Amino acid sequence: MIGGNLDIQTFLKYFARIATLLLVLPLHESAHGLMAKWLGDDTAQRQGRISLNPFVHLDPFGSILMVLGGFGWAKPVEVNPTRFKNYRAGYAMTALAGPVSNLLASFVSALAFAIILCFRSGQEAYIRLITNQLDTMSCLLMLLQFLIIVNIGLALFNLIPVPPLDGFNILRAFIPEKCDRWVYQHQREITYVFFALFLFMNFVPTQYSPLARASEYLYRLMMKAVLWIPDTFGA
Repeated sequence: MIGGNLDIQTFLKYFARIATLLLVLPLHESAHGLMAKWLGDDTAQRQGRISLNPFVHLDPFGSILMVLGGFGWAKPVEVNPTRFKNYRAGYAMTALAGPVSNLLASFVSALAFAIILCFRSGQEAYIRLITNQLDTMSCLLMLLQFLIIVNIGLALFNLIPVPPLDGFNILRAFIPEKCDRWVYQHQREITYVFFALFLFMNFVPTQYSPLARASEYLYRLMMKAVLWIPDTFGA
């Protein structure tokens, strides 16, 4: 039995991360594979990577970071960009599909949150949530909030333009091939330095973290995009 509101909040935070790991990361990786397939490359499909089965996607280290830190990754989906009509644009679109799937998952969670607030019971649960008087319905609202935040963070994290993240594969469509080759040759060193800096940033106060501030801004923007629903149709 979980005791105390703080323990419940911590439990729901980690539950949301595990749910993202098991439900949303497979969606993220499948989105890469589907986009590649639509653009002419069926490598991911032949390897069974267009699947919502989490066990075909999980990366051990990325999964641990996802649960402990809220940011992580799955096994990269293999792509053969030579099968795209436009090599660089196809690679960028395939990379972009993953973060977009996370933003869509975040928006669906925000939409569910707003729909619940259309009902008087949901509004009462929200009051209990903000006054820290948690019960089943208010815990559901808190879980949805965590899902929104985790998916936004995952999308923004993957959009950082550093290999092997999606952001770099998007950037590759716009940088000179000479620069692309240099980064590819030094990818391991760049990746090590980036993750060392990222781990260091976990100790930096939230107000000084660009990723945390960007996540907070996008969270507020997404909630504004859906809260007109209970304002218009609420009980």
